[in-house]
Amino acid sequence: MMELRDTIETGAPAAAPTTEGLTLGERTFRSRLIVGTGKHDSPETMVRCLEASGAEIITVAVRRVNLDAKDEESLLRHLDPEKVLILPNTAGCYTAEEAVRVARLGRAAGLSDFVKLEVIGDETTLYPDVLELLEATETLAEEGFTVLPYTSDDPVVARRLVDAGAAAIMPLASPIGSGLGVVDPLGVRFVMDAVDVPVIVDAGVGTASDAAITMELGVDGILMNTAIAKAKDPVKMARAMRLAVEAGRAAFEAGRMERKSYATPSSPLDGRVGA
Repeated sequence: MMELRDTIETGAPAAAPTTEGLTLGERTFRSRLIVGTGKHDSPETMVRCLEASGAEIITVAVRRVNLDAKDEESLLRHLDPEKVLILPNTAGCYTAEEAVRVARLGRAAGLSDFVKLEVIGDETTLYPDVLELLEATETLAEEGFTVLPYTSDDPVVARRLVDAGAAAIMPLASPIGSGLGVVDPLGVRFVMDAVDVPVIVDAGVGTASDAAITMELGVDGILMNTAIAKAKDPVKMARAMRLAVEAGRAAFEAGRMERKSYATPSSPLDGRVGA
């Protein structure tokens, strides 16, 4: 059986990144793409997708995986913590108490001190319960976790999460698993303006153009799962996402041309033949 620990080459992007990378807590990563491990049709497909994505941070749902890395059936058997950061997440939690307990379980299992914190408030939209999220963020930050909370695109909530100890803010682009892309770019921009920690868009990206557009907003990274796992060719989509994130970031740093209402000649008119 193929394993990420045998195939991945430190998660290095296909092309050299244009900046120093994504810094979370005390660690810096070259790739700005974070990927999930759920919904793949097999462990082999998952491993190939993770390799193609170039991701150096891979998130796993603590409540939905076998935490015994020695077990043949455990997802963790295929991941090498020396090469990638295994990011536990609290998917499926609906209260602060529940999320804190699951985060502690992930750390006790030796996954990492990082946690992607999810506290769901609505089963239909899977939107977060921001009050419970704030409480869980404060508790876990006080316990030494590097907390990355999944939240709404509300700048007020974002500021309060940072005050509570969040190391990054992870606003949704659109509902989890929807593939709608960034529904409210302005909301994401408001969050970016409101905080001085990394902003990583989480949920809603559906294809490579969504990823590029999202990165062109100036966010620090993207987390995705369904867009890759449920593509017709997941491995090819993983590579596409890798390139799109790099291209979007480079375009943001380059600065787009000024928009104009009318055409502008590409060649200068002065000095033309016959003028």
